[in-house]
Amino acid sequence: MKKMIFSLVLAASIYACSNSNTPITNSEIKIDDNKELAILFNNYYEERLTLFPLDATSIGDNRYNDKLYADFTDSYRARLNEFYSQNLNLVSKYNRDSLSDNDQISFDIFKREMEMSIEGLTFHDNYIPTQQFWGMPITMGLLGNGEGNQPFKTVKDYDNWITRAKQFTVWSDSAIVYFRKGIAANYMLPKVLVEKMLPQMSDIQNTNATKSIFYGPISKMPNSFSQAEKDRLTKAYLSLIRDEINPSYKKLGTFLRDEYLPKARITTGVAALPNGISFYNYMIRFWTTTNKTSDEIYKTGLAEVDRITKEMEKTKTEVKFDGDMKSFFGFLKTDKSMMPYKIAKEVLDAFATIQTKIDPKLKTMFGRIPKSKFEIRQTEAFRAASASAEYNQGSADGTRPGIFYIPIFDATKFNITSGMESLFLHEAIPGHHYQISLQQENEALPSFRRFLWFGAYGEGWALYCESLGKELGCYTDPYQYMGALGDEMHRAVRLVVDVAMHTGKMTREEAIKYMTDHEAISTEGATAEIERYMAIPGQALSYKIGALKIRELRTKYEKQLESAFKIADFHDELLRDGVMPLDLMENKMDAWAE
Repeated sequence: MKKMIFSLVLAASIYACSNSNTPITNSEIKIDDNKELAILFNNYYEERLTLFPLDATSIGDNRYNDKLYADFTDSYRARLNEFYSQNLNLVSKYNRDSLSDNDQISFDIFKREMEMSIEGLTFHDNYIPTQQFWGMPITMGLLGNGEGNQPFKTVKDYDNWITRAKQFTVWSDSAIVYFRKGIAANYMLPKVLVEKMLPQMSDIQNTNATKSIFYGPISKMPNSFSQAEKDRLTKAYLSLIRDEINPSYKKLGTFLRDEYLPKARITTGVAALPNGISFYNYMIRFWTTTNKTSDEIYKTGLAEVDRITKEMEKTKTEVKFDGDMKSFFGFLKTDKSMMPYKIAKEVLDAFATIQTKIDPKLKTMFGRIPKSKFEIRQTEAFRAASASAEYNQGSADGTRPGIFYIPIFDATKFNITSGMESLFLHEAIPGHHYQISLQQENEALPSFRRFLWFGAYGEGWALYCESLGKELGCYTDPYQYMGALGDEMHRAVRLVVDVAMHTGKMTREEAIKYMTDHEAISTEGATAEIERYMAIPGQALSYKIGALKIRELRTKYEKQLESAFKIADFHDELLRDGVMPLDLMENKMDAWAE
């Protein structure tokens, strides 16, 4: 009935226009968003939050803050498969051509998400429930320290964490079961990655519970709590740390050290795993949202490495450095003038100065800016050893700010040529903070799109923002520009080494050497990066692939529109509808340009 009424309204609109003297165009036929489809999207989103309660917590939806599931188990994945399949069947009943422009984008994104999710469940990556770069053991520390996504404002908040944290015991026991399944199926992590996980398991434990990171919320209890509640919660948290959390980490760490590590593989990429090449090809499609082959991406990487190297040579000549590029890298890494800081606060203040510098120019390049607040913080010590600088999104309601985290081991060794300006433009403003915040704040989008993520779009946008440095008043210092080129080179190198490692062309050691040969990066830094790519195949491809597409579109529209092209309009339109696969983004932007 709804569809019939909808068709009659559309027909009436066409008839009215066709009987006027004004020629009709497709853009003049207004098609309202389909209300039934909106209900489908909303129902999907609401049920998805129940299945992934940590996602709900991350966006500030506190209804499921007491839940934690081992979502990698076969039984849970069967439930997920049914969930995705049902929603795919439901959305497939709609005629895409009859939908509004906004609904067509939602339809395309939704259908792709369901299909990719179902396909992803056919692989056995659940035999590796966690690794050294991300996973529940790290997430627990981020949630339970009192400074992260998990709120600690009310007594209920504190009780929610107790309930959630107790479920980590079940999670870690299940992880051991699935790691063992991986051993039996020869589907395991590389040994070098397991070795990095061992200190993570031990460092987060503290025999003095009051010194534990998980005691943080008790140290910051609101004054509004009654003394009786404070006493109860203090006792409960001490028991939680001693009797639940510490033993779980100890058990998982002991298993990894004594049982898993001796059997872990010595190979580098996923090509060594059963059905590994198929899995990697899937991960390429998942992360890049394209149908590019691994060989195409590898060749693109080589070409970009060559292009950026030539630009680096120009900068080396500009600063009158006498020596080859390898020597220049060595100078940038070790010269004391490149490390001017004494304490961590000076590093944080330097990033704040970048924000002040770019602010006037931002107003000319963006018509819309986020309402969400923004903060710069030092990465917590417990995870700094395996962490990169990163952005942690704020809550959609604005109660939690977006946070730019910077790991600072030793401020006296923090190097300005690490690309501080480009790093800020990428991870903070206008990179992730603008894109993610504007998307979350856009209530015109279905909820599933407001909180969706595609790496090629999101990371591609952030890397594209690095290229805006000169337009924003940055990179006036040739050494900061060299840092920016280093960051761009880093993403180009990723295309080469990620593909090479996971298709069997390169070992870990060869990939580390390739990176240090082409970047001003220490062997330790390159090792951490290469091991990250080993842990999450394909993810590192998304940055450069997305950025190249955005830059390609901007160049195309600058030529096409000439004086009519306005950079603020381009950026606003690009960010207006949130993340989406790159082909959909291009179609949308082409329509805008027309």
